[in-house]
Amino acid sequence: MGAAPLTADSIGKALRALRTASGLTGETVARRSSMSAAKLSKIENGRTMPTVRDVELILSALNVSEAAKEQFLATVRAEVTEATAWRLLRRMGPWKHQQAIRAIEKTTVTLRLFQGQLIPGLLQTPEYATAVFSLPPALPAETRARTVAARLERQAVLYEGIRAFHFVICEHVLRWLICEPAVMAVQLDRLVSLSRLPGVTIGVVPLSGRMPDFPMTCFSLHDDRLVMIETFHSEVTTRDPKDVRLYLDTFERFSEAALYGDEMRVLVEEIRDGFLP
Repeated sequence: MGAAPLTADSIGKALRALRTASGLTGETVARRSSMSAAKLSKIENGRTMPTVRDVELILSALNVSEAAKEQFLATVRAEVTEATAWRLLRRMGPWKHQQAIRAIEKTTVTLRLFQGQLIPGLLQTPEYATAVFSLPPALPAETRARTVAARLERQAVLYEGIRAFHFVICEHVLRWLICEPAVMAVQLDRLVSLSRLPGVTIGVVPLSGRMPDFPMTCFSLHDDRLVMIETFHSEVTTRDPKDVRLYLDTFERFSEAALYGDEMRVLVEEIRDGFLP
């Protein structure tokens, strides 16, 4: 007979046992996992089926060894691909989603991010981020302010010096006016500045070159274990090794077509100057 299927109750009991053994309180683990104590309680008591991402964050908060974490996660991955609708993230509080992404980024050694739609969140100025969250369906003013603040807090990882960041951005992203030209000019100045940080690599795929693929969506690769993809209706998370390899290969193709260093900065500055009076 095959193994019994995993249930919310069995996963919750296992996570609660690990937390009890660690000696940590539920409040501490919830805070480290960027979730509410109420949500952690529901997971531990089997009232909510956690996502693979929830489980990974909880195990990281418990300081479980990488080997034990992988073994536990392997048993949870009944479905290695998950999609969370933006409307649900909006309902739960989009700033909480930013906090969850921050927790994932802090467990990532090498982050690769491809963008064909917007300036990556880790590189955005406050004004540009505000414009992003003002796009339809626009967030209420207070919610927007909290979400922008949470996004800006994520950017602290750029200065820690213990991770590598590789961003690949399509040139048309630098030209799209989602905000006032002056705001775009300041945003592009920030790209040039951040490109000089140690551990930060920024490439721009020029319009003048031959495209290696269609920039159908944006995605981030967290080491070789996790891919997060954004679509119009949801954020898709996959840990399937075949999917991860597909996105790694796609990233490499765009990366090879990109401009870097002084060539990239000259192009960005030319676009920036076009936004200035």
